[in-house]
Amino acid sequence: MDVVLPCLDEAGALPGVLAALPPRYRAIVVDNGSADGSPEVAAALGAKVIHEPRRGYGAAVHTGLEAATADIVCFADADGSLDLADLPRLVAAVVDGADLAVGRRVPTGPGVWPWHARAGNVVLSLLLRTRGLPVRDIAPLRAADRRALLGLGVTDRAFGYPLELLIKAQRAGWRVREFDVRYGERAKGTKSKVSGSVRGTLRAVRDFGRVLAR
Repeated sequence: MDVVLPCLDEAGALPGVLAALPPRYRAIVVDNGSADGSPEVAAALGAKVIHEPRRGYGAAVHTGLEAATADIVCFADADGSLDLADLPRLVAAVVDGADLAVGRRVPTGPGVWPWHARAGNVVLSLLLRTRGLPVRDIAPLRAADRRALLGLGVTDRAFGYPLELLIKAQRAGWRVREFDVRYGERAKGTKSKVSGSVRGTLRAVRDFGRVLAR
């Protein structure tokens, strides 16, 4: 399996993230302009490293998807907050017939998920459920068939990528399964581009709003 890891200044997290990959899962680290040596760290640890100069979560994710070769591709944050040991459950769901398997974050302790980020997620997931998609998170950890995902035609190249993915999956009649996954603290020395600040969350909300308005 290929695991796409969009990366922007995650040097402090990469050793733990890559060490946590299940056996026979290949890391594709898509560097999005890091200034902390993240690409060199990833390469030294055996990951396939790709550079995406266009800033944006969606740009990095899509570039990684295009570089993947496995039939089923997984996606995860590279900050150490997600437990990659949860990936085989998602992959198994796709093998068993799901078109998309996603993770619902369950915090492992208090303060892990800032209130402003959690509140935004609640609103967005509620909107998705009113559209007929039974999810309670915006898919931070996910697995899907590579060819089908490319064919879905997700175009957002910013923070709106996962939301557009879920909306288009619902419109296409995809079978989506959601699983609880552990959500812990980020690795020391790294900072979330979304939940790490109110400003980051507002930028994400702006991108999400743009997707919802289409």
